[in-house]
Amino acid sequence: MTRYVIVGNSAGGVGAAEAIRQVDRHGSLTMVSEEPYPAYSRPLIARYLSGETPEGQMAYRPAGDYQALGIELVLGRALQGIDTAGQTVRLSDGRLLPWDRLLLAVGGTPIVPPTEGLAEHEHFTFTTLDDAKRLARHLSAGSHAVVVGGGLIGISVAEALVKLGAAVTIVELAPQVLGRALDSCAGEIARRAIERAGVQVLTGRTVARVIGRAPGAPAVSAVVLDDGAEIVCDTLVVAIGVRPRVEVVAGTGIAVGRGIVVDRHMATSAPGVYACGDVAEAYDFVLGGNRLTPIWPNAYLGGRIAGRNMAGEETVYEGGTAMNSLHSFGLSMMSAGTVDPPAGDGSYEVLSCQDAGRGIYKKVILQEGRVVGMIFCGAIERAGIIFGLMRARVAVDGFKERLLADDLGLLSLPADLRRELMQR
Repeated sequence: MTRYVIVGNSAGGVGAAEAIRQVDRHGSLTMVSEEPYPAYSRPLIARYLSGETPEGQMAYRPAGDYQALGIELVLGRALQGIDTAGQTVRLSDGRLLPWDRLLLAVGGTPIVPPTEGLAEHEHFTFTTLDDAKRLARHLSAGSHAVVVGGGLIGISVAEALVKLGAAVTIVELAPQVLGRALDSCAGEIARRAIERAGVQVLTGRTVARVIGRAPGAPAVSAVVLDDGAEIVCDTLVVAIGVRPRVEVVAGTGIAVGRGIVVDRHMATSAPGVYACGDVAEAYDFVLGGNRLTPIWPNAYLGGRIAGRNMAGEETVYEGGTAMNSLHSFGLSMMSAGTVDPPAGDGSYEVLSCQDAGRGIYKKVILQEGRVVGMIFCGAIERAGIIFGLMRARVAVDGFKERLLADDLGLLSLPADLRRELMQR
């Protein structure tokens, strides 16, 4: 009987557990999480903070699924060490778990920059349900919050704070918000939408110093930016992003780049050890090589591929890619792949259109006649078709002029391609 251990209880871990049980109904399956909760939907924590989604509606899977899948669930225990030779993992309570197949779906750690006064004063990150609960307990009527980071996490928490009546300032080091997900044109559209909601957006700036309310007290009273400007606030949220938790494999010899390196089976360099999700450096079908793609759908898909291979059914990971979806401040956006090709690189062809009056911007990036990136703002209904063409690596030269059409649909594609896509 195979002994499976999954460390991590989010999208990747759940995907792996479900896939394992599709192949192997009898092996022992243990899932470990340092959080005290069964799997919940992390993209919903901003809606939890704003009060729009109660905790009881955040479950990622029904509570009974663990029992139905024969999972021994170990909550509130952190991974302390991995013995690849002895095939055990050590937990924070001293318990040793033996394994024949091990999956590391441990995610990332919030990035907190070394800032004068930050460690001494109360601040918040925003990647877990407990982060949201702690922030909710702290807020009071008329709060003024500074959010450090204008990416997806920063914007989602900023919107939740606005809904709670807080005054909000976003401080972003890059020259635009959502710099990793959007080009400058789409970034400006996003900025205008955020500012219309009353949020102050400061780009090209960073927090250099945190000032406390009183000597020795943890409460924050202001932050000082790198240009010397001071912003009065009582709440400070650091939402820059996450760093893969590669420290969990320190001393094991498992290959690490920016994340834990995995092959097309989601296997690490150590026999019997797999990784997926935010911690894994996995295949990107646009890049044609490994990279970090820390998004929810890739975590789940990577987990499923890992699970099937762990259970002995060889399955190749076709790859994910960078993909972002934003529905905040009255604006809907989707982007994927290469969104801003290097200037002067003639191998790319950029198709774009904009209707400022309707708040619509579309951009499709081609390379060698195939879609390698896209941005859709304000009108995202056709984005799924473009993403499907990108994933399928379809040659679009013969109908590329239709890709930005408002009425793009399967009937817009050549008949032979329609048949091929419908058979996949």
